[in-house]
Amino acid sequence: MKKKLLLYTLLGLGFVISCSKDSDDTPPEPVAQVDKTANLQVTGSSANDFLSNANFDRLVFEIAHVEGFRPTATTIANFENFIRETTFKTNIEFTFLSLPSPGETDLTTQEVADLEEENRTVYNDGTTLATYIYFADAPSVGDDLDEGLVTLGAVYRNTSMVIYESTIRDLASRSNTITVTDVESATLHHEFGHLLGLVDLGTDEVNPHEDPEAENHCVVDGCLMRAQIEFGGPMMKLLESNAAKGSAVVPVLDAECMLDLQANGGR
Repeated sequence: MKKKLLLYTLLGLGFVISCSKDSDDTPPEPVAQVDKTANLQVTGSSANDFLSNANFDRLVFEIAHVEGFRPTATTIANFENFIRETTFKTNIEFTFLSLPSPGETDLTTQEVADLEEENRTVYNDGTTLATYIYFADAPSVGDDLDEGLVTLGAVYRNTSMVIYESTIRDLASRSNTITVTDVESATLHHEFGHLLGLVDLGTDEVNPHEDPEAENHCVVDGCLMRAQIEFGGPMMKLLESNAAKGSAVVPVLDAECMLDLQANGGR
């Protein structure tokens, strides 16, 4: 990874010389290897596992965040409510992992995945389904904040996503009506919608409503799964429009998206 400092730790080797032929020393127990396979699958492949309790009845979210870029408590509360409204999961836990900055000016998806490999500690275990969410202190590669051409979040595996927190904060600071929590919540719910298989990304459409110009997004106006939710300028316009109309600022799933989730085991 560019600009990354490689730290080499020299482990001292201790040599113990014993004159005794009989030793009570026993070899240490081998360290169990974590099987990460189930958490390294394609986006949307765990949609039914999130939605129903058939295979997993407990959800654990590891919220990894660069120091100083932790999401607000209200954002997490909103996210939990969204999960309960769309899935049958009731046993939901959030753990928080504070991380040092990787020192990047921007991040590619591969770099985010590499950071996950280094830092993620929670994986599927028995009937527990684990998800890793990284709140970054650097924008997505190729962003242009002044033009509003920025990415707010992305999913890259079946239980992995990144939220570009620094970008979210920059956008919210430019608005008199939209808060950091508003943008965090909309982005987090949208990206989790992709992990739930929307649109036609592991959860089949009951009726056609995928946007022909934006794959795996909804064509219905105002829906949470519209493509514009992922990008800065369009997202802010939508949230500000909702606020001006007195509607809920954070968009919700439309009837077609909810129907798809219900057909795949959702609430």
